[in-house]
Amino acid sequence: MIDVGIKGKNTRNVTEDLTASSVGSGTLRVFATPAMIALVEETAYLSIAPHLSEGQSSVGTRLDVSHSSATPVGMDVVCETEVVEVDRRRVVFKVVVSDAAGEIGSGVHERFIVDDVRFMEKAESKLRS
Repeated sequence: MIDVGIKGKNTRNVTEDLTASSVGSGTLRVFATPAMIALVEETAYLSIAPHLSEGQSSVGTRLDVSHSSATPVGMDVVCETEVVEVDRRRVVFKVVVSDAAGEIGSGVHERFIVDDVRFMEKAESKLRS
């Protein structure tokens, strides 16, 4: 069961492969916004995974996050998530990402709880269309 207040925390070191110049979102050697978004999704997913029933997963469905400060290669970034709303299968997280100098991003992320088999059957049915 997913409850309001569940928290997650995940740390990542900014390496060359996580920079804007490496992922194609820019030309600079700083933590890429797509890498930050992936970290947000991973942190949120991991925080609720132990609370799901067998055969269930969560999928990201919405993200409204600002990336307000650059982080250079070599620094760690920390993502913290907190469940702030649960509406049946919809779970809403408050997210904050920071480095040693302070906040670098924040916002809201939404995930839905899905049945693995049904979800994959629906996704794979697109191959037969």
